[in-house]
Amino acid sequence: MPGSVPLSPERLALLDGHLARAAADLLAHDHRLRGVPVDIRFDRGVAHLSGVADPGQLGLLRESVGRLAGVLAIWSRVRVGGREPVALDLGCGATKQYSGNIGVDRVACKGVDVRADLRHRLPLRTGAADTIFAVHVLEHLVDFLPLLAECHRVLRPGGTLHLLSPWWRFVNAVADPTHIRLIDVQTVKGICAGTGGGPRWYPLHAGCDGASVFADLAPIGPNDPGADPARLARFFD
Repeated sequence: MPGSVPLSPERLALLDGHLARAAADLLAHDHRLRGVPVDIRFDRGVAHLSGVADPGQLGLLRESVGRLAGVLAIWSRVRVGGREPVALDLGCGATKQYSGNIGVDRVACKGVDVRADLRHRLPLRTGAADTIFAVHVLEHLVDFLPLLAECHRVLRPGGTLHLLSPWWRFVNAVADPTHIRLIDVQTVKGICAGTGGGPRWYPLHAGCDGASVFADLAPIGPNDPGADPARLARFFD
């Protein structure tokens, strides 16, 4: 369980340095990943992957990096099969997580490419995206389950949904009057299980740093096997 006080910027910078060295050691000594042209940088515990890989390499890389203590999430702009990933940035406003993402918001501004109200159906075809970022979005919605169902529909098989929201015990979760939902890592467990009748998700990674809740989720079908008890125990109480 995370502490009630998040890490200082100085501590986070030291942690990022440690993680960068650990990831470099991993790439150098794991024969399955040696020579894969992927770069890894860390920002406040989030691993950012870029470069080129095949689907199997990317999956193995995500899983291996996610096992390093202190990693909160694994975000990727890796080209698979030589193709740039189609990445959506929901509720992005003027700031996208990566410059090449497709910004989706209801208010027109510099970073928005598609105008849409996230409370309703997304104006995107089924299976259109490889990656979706929903950063500081869920806490602003009275009911975020329809949006998660839309993300499930829009993602391609093997795609990834990245969630980030304030942790409910951190003051920023309640200090902003536009925050109308409280989020915990256990909320992510319910999302994965399809609680409330929504689609099911597989937890690639989940964590909390005492200020924010992070989750990387992959869509799974109603008849697909979900995460086994050991994997659930890794991320959830």
